[in-house]
Amino acid sequence: MIDITTLRVAATVACFVVFIGIVAWAYSRRNAEDFQEAARLPFEQD
Repeated sequence: MIDITTLRVAATVACFVVFIGIVAWAYSRRNAEDFQEAARLPFEQD
C-alpha cells in the first residue's frame, strides 16, 4: 500500500518535471519569434 509520503514525493517530482518542461518550452528558439511579437503588442498603435 502507498503511504501519504510517497504520494507527496511523487506529486513534487511530477510538478518539478512539468516546471522544467514549461521553462524549456519558454526558452526554446522555436518560440522566440512569437514571444518577441507578443512583447511588441503593447507598443503598437492602430
